[in-house]
Amino acid sequence: MNIGEAARASGVSAKMIRYYESVGLIPAAARSEAGYRSYGPREVQSLRFVRRARDLGFPVATIAELLALWSDQERHSADVKALALEHVAALERKIAEMQAMAGTLRHLADACSGSDRPDCPILEDLGGSPGAACHTS
Repeated sequence: MNIGEAARASGVSAKMIRYYESVGLIPAAARSEAGYRSYGPREVQSLRFVRRARDLGFPVATIAELLALWSDQERHSADVKALALEHVAALERKIAEMQAMAGTLRHLADACSGSDRPDCPILEDLGGSPGAACHTS
């Protein structure tokens, strides 16, 4: 199948397939005599794997490790579990950071009168004014 068909079958856009090939995440596709990329069921399954890993937020470098483990029949599931748990920890850190940002913004919005007056603690905080509302999370 060509790249468009592989994209439809895998749920990965043709642009992303080209990108994944260019960074070495997946091997370069075989080419027809006319120079068109050609994909088979194995390549489509790898693309589905990549798409699912991306859906779960894994970075490309980790997906490369997961793909290598996936194709290694001698792998240790402990290695896969360690990668997954590292990613969970990174996601939890990001969630905590975003919750802190939301808390700060909520506090600033609460401190803003929302009136016709020009003074605004939100803009003061963004501008680094010393009189800006206190940061809380």
